[in-house]
Amino acid sequence: MDRELLISQLERHEGLRLHPYRDTVGKLTIGFGRNLDDVGISRNEAEILLGNDIATVERQLESVDEYQALDPVRQAVICNMAFNLGFRGLMGFRRMWAAISRQDWPEAALEMTKSKWARQVGVRAVELSEIMRTGEVQR
Repeated sequence: MDRELLISQLERHEGLRLHPYRDTVGKLTIGFGRNLDDVGISRNEAEILLGNDIATVERQLESVDEYQALDPVRQAVICNMAFNLGFRGLMGFRRMWAAISRQDWPEAALEMTKSKWARQVGVRAVELSEIMRTGEVQR
């Protein structure tokens, strides 16, 4: 089979859509006609997406001095929150960031738990706030 020919045909016939959409028969679709309802994605594809999303979060946080000053374990907490909240949502945690800038870990953890986000994500917030408070991960 001529793979390059097939790819050029599929690109032209399917088109590229970078956001999910419903195709002509109502199937959730993305990319070059990937049927998410019936086919989904593989673990490998999910890991590629995760890696790309983590890289995006890291690039966004490069400009935050308080983040840069954190140890790697606490940086992972902040990246986890940014992954969930988005960069703008994370930056809205002004009192948490103020506590981080003072290295007041108990206060930073408390500010995390007092948020709407914490009420929404439950155990995730408890785990992450404890890591922020102690700087240690229980494995």
